[in-house]
Amino acid sequence: MTASELQVTAMVLVAAYAVGATPFGYLAGKLKGIDIREHGSGNIGATNVIRVLGKGIGIPVFVVDMLKGLVPVVVGAKWAEARGVVSDWPAIAGAAGAVLGHNFTFWLRFRGGKGIATSAGALMALLPVPLLVALGAWLAVFFGTRYVALASIASAVALPAAAVGMRGGWGKPSWALCGFAVLLGALAIWRHRSNIRRLREGTENRFERKRGNGKEAK
Repeated sequence: MTASELQVTAMVLVAAYAVGATPFGYLAGKLKGIDIREHGSGNIGATNVIRVLGKGIGIPVFVVDMLKGLVPVVVGAKWAEARGVVSDWPAIAGAAGAVLGHNFTFWLRFRGGKGIATSAGALMALLPVPLLVALGAWLAVFFGTRYVALASIASAVALPAAAVGMRGGWGKPSWALCGFAVLLGALAIWRHRSNIRRLREGTENRFERKRGNGKEAK
């Protein structure tokens, strides 16, 4: 990577972080007169917003959180291409910045969501087929167990497995994209470490109520 390519990629990373750091779940709570961090799981992600405020607010939050991942990848890659940088790295930087911004937003002292929706948005552009595999895993586990956290962990495992598996067949994503998928999955699992502990203890709540004290969140 040349110095100019590195500079363009770094600029995409910083801009994507700024976009991803916008805490839409927190802002939605404020519009309803509450601090979402003081309710339900205490997380600003879409799952907790749905549990606390209902689908009418939670689903739009989920959609905009996805767009936080999709837009930086698409715009960042196009912007870099216009400057002569044609590689996977600007798009990867857009995805990484958006997810890191969502998970560690500077607006809330670097405490954000768990990045599932934002990751999904980024992967729509980067790795659409592995994303579909991950979505299938998420749906199967969620509807089989009603645990959002367990479904998210399953999708985090399925994503890199599908990406690496495609290297031997159709699509053949670059090793850079495969490596990013591995890191993204690992980050998602790490962000769910408290959920994993509660799953082991049998204290994790199932996604069955609008309100609750469960800790499952995106």
